[in-house]
Amino acid sequence: MSAQVMVPAVVAEEEELEQTLRPRRLDEFVGQQRVKEQLSIALEAAKARAEALDHVLLVGPPGLGKKSLAFIVREELGVGIRCVAGPALERKGDMAAILTALEPHDVLFVDEIHRLNRAIEEILYPALEDFRLDIVVGQGPAARTLTLDLPPFTLIGATTRTGLLTTPLRDRFGMTFRLEHYAPAELRTIVARSAKILGVEVDGEAADEIARRSRGTPRIANRILRRVRDVAQVRHDGAITTAIAREALALLEVDAEGLERVDRALLDAIATKFGGGPVGLSTLSVALGEEPDTIEDVYEPYLLQLGFLQRTPRGRVLTDRGRAHVGTAASDDALF
Repeated sequence: MSAQVMVPAVVAEEEELEQTLRPRRLDEFVGQQRVKEQLSIALEAAKARAEALDHVLLVGPPGLGKKSLAFIVREELGVGIRCVAGPALERKGDMAAILTALEPHDVLFVDEIHRLNRAIEEILYPALEDFRLDIVVGQGPAARTLTLDLPPFTLIGATTRTGLLTTPLRDRFGMTFRLEHYAPAELRTIVARSAKILGVEVDGEAADEIARRSRGTPRIANRILRRVRDVAQVRHDGAITTAIAREALALLEVDAEGLERVDRALLDAIATKFGGGPVGLSTLSVALGEEPDTIEDVYEPYLLQLGFLQRTPRGRVLTDRGRAHVGTAASDDALF
């Protein structure tokens, strides 16, 4: 019974810790300079006119700070925020209840907005354009439409797959920002800031080591830092040195390129089981015991970014760099 109680408590503690590490103001947000500059101007203009900020669409891989930016907008404007995941909105009444509870200029943050169902989208169209909620009462010939006025608000949508958004919904966002992966120097700054918040001492070279293996993603950098901190506290005196960072990263099975066990298993499967490719996604999924969507959305993007993998019409193919990483020499025929 105690174990069942502890698990949610640990998850809640991790979530609370992640919230603590989030930047609260725009000037605390590291990286994404172009996005920050454009957003800063829009925020200042909205405050000067005492208007709601225009609707914002944030696009990019997981962990780059889309939710952090939504909370920063709330903080900068001094308004309330309501957060919801797109898949959780199943009925029109759910969205209607959320919209009618908003105060003037509030922020509504919808994560995974590309997974909204079409019925919910139809409610959003007049709400986003005219701040109006149309409710259909009754059915058939007796049906009538009631219109409720909504306070001006800002919808911030976050998506990892902008291509899945319908054109009518995408066109209703006044600003679209694409977040890019972070440079190691930016991640080093984030690691140093997070270590200070966590109250753990980390030397510069150790911060560099963590940053290099964080896949260009602040969320991963903070996650690795927390695990390295655990090793430093349990096995050492608490301070994180380069040697301790490398020891912890070896324990976590994170290699010099930031690849984890499953990433290496994917490369190894293509290299050893399928001769370097091409191999179809469904075949690779069966070989790894992973869902195709998980391989395509979680593991492949970083391998593509590193140049270890290619997607071809015939399937996945290892590049020369990918072969070198797994230590496999494949014939040139594997490319075709």
